Amino acid sequence: MYRVKAFDRIRNLPRAVLPRDFRISPPALLILALFLGGGVVWQVTVGLPAPPMELVYITVQVIFSAVLLMLLSSWALVLVLLAGLWIGTFARYGNAMFPLALMISGGYVLAPVFQLAHHWEKAVILRLGRYHRLRGPGVFLVFPVIDRVTRFVDTRIRATDFSAEKTITMDTVPVHVDALAFWMIWDATKAILEVENFMEAVVLSAQTALRDAIGRHDLADLLAERERIGREIQQALDRKTNPWGITILSIEFTDIVIPKELEDAMSKRAQAERERQSRVILGTAEIEISDKFVEAAKRYREDPTALHLRGMNMIYEGIKQRGTIVLLPSGSLSSMSLGSVLDDLARGQVPGTAGSAGPAPTPESQETPDPRSEAATDEEGAQI
Repeated sequence: MYRVKAFDRIRNLPRAVLPRDFRISPPALLILALFLGGGVVWQVTVGLPAPPMELVYITVQVIFSAVLLMLLSSWALVLVLLAGLWIGTFARYGNAMFPLALMISGGYVLAPVFQLAHHWEKAVILRLGRYHRLRGPGVFLVFPVIDRVTRFVDTRIRATDFSAEKTITMDTVPVHVDALAFWMIWDATKAILEVENFMEAVVLSAQTALRDAIGRHDLADLLAERERIGREIQQALDRKTNPWGITILSIEFTDIVIPKELEDAMSKRAQAERERQSRVILGTAEIEISDKFVEAAKRYREDPTALHLRGMNMIYEGIKQRGTIVLLPSGSLSSMSLGSVLDDLARGQVPGTAGSAGPAPTPESQETPDPRSEAATDEEGAQI
C-alpha cells in the first residue's frame, strides 16, 4: 500500500500500450482486396464449389479483420487471424474452402509488407529488436514478422504550448507565464532510440527551463525583455535536446499573468507617471512660449507700427474665422485705426506718440476776430 502511494506522486509513469509493428495504408488494403477477389474467383472456377452465402459470410469476416488490423497493427494479430482462419475453415468446411483460405492467408501476410510514408515522415525499422534502417518518404517494403516499424516520425516544424503556473520571480512576485515552443526533429533515429517519448521530454524540459528563467529575473525584466529571455530559454533547451535529434527553433511568451492587486498598483503608477510627464511637457511649453513673448515684446518696442498692425490683424482674424464682434475701448480703436496710423505717418510722426490732432498752431496762424462780424452775429441772434 505504501508503494502505491509513493508511485502516485510520479505523473509520467510508462503506460501499457499495444505495440504497433506496421501501418495499414491504402496500398495494403488494395492488396488484401485483390487477394480476396482472387480467392473467390479461384474457389468458384477452379476449386470446389461453395454456396454463395458462405462466400458472402467469409468476405464479411475478411473486411472485419482488415478493420481490426487498422486499429491494432501487429504481427501477432496477423498470426492470430491466420490461425483462426485455418482452424475455422477446416472445422466447418473441411477441404472445400482450401483455395479461398489460401488466398486470404496470402493477403493477410503480404498486405502489411507494403508500407507508405508521407513526404514529411521518416520510418524507423527494427529487425528482430535491433535497429535496421531508416525509410521514407514513399513506398517501402518490410519483411513479414521479423521487421517492425516502430514509429512514423513527423519531421515538420511543430508548435507546442506550455506554461509555468505560480512561479516566483526574483523579486518574489507570483506569476503565471504561458509560452510557445517551435521545434523540429532533424534525426528521427535519435529521437526514437535515445528518448522514450520525445514529445513529453520536450514539454517537460521547456517547463523546467521556463521556471528557471522566471526565478532568475525580476518582473520588470519579464515584461520588458521577453525576446531576450526567450532566446536564453531556447539556447538552454537546444543544448539539452540536440543529443535527441531535436532542435528548438524559438521560444515565445504568449501571456504573463500577475496578481490582480499588483496589476491595479502598476496601473495607478503608470497613470501617475503619465500625468507627471504631461505636466512636465506643459511647463516646458510654457517656458518656451514665455521666451518667445519676451522676444516679440522687444521687437514690438523697437517698432510700434508692427505692434499696431499685429493688433489689427488679430481683430481681423477673430472676426473672419469665428464671426464674432469684438468690443474694445475707444482709445484702443483709435490707436489701432489704420487711417490714424497712416495720417501720423504722413505727418512724419510716430503713430500713437502725439495723437491724431496734428501739430500745435503757431502764433502766425492765429487770426484776430473782426468786431463787425461779431456785431452782425449778435444782431442776427436778436432777430431770431
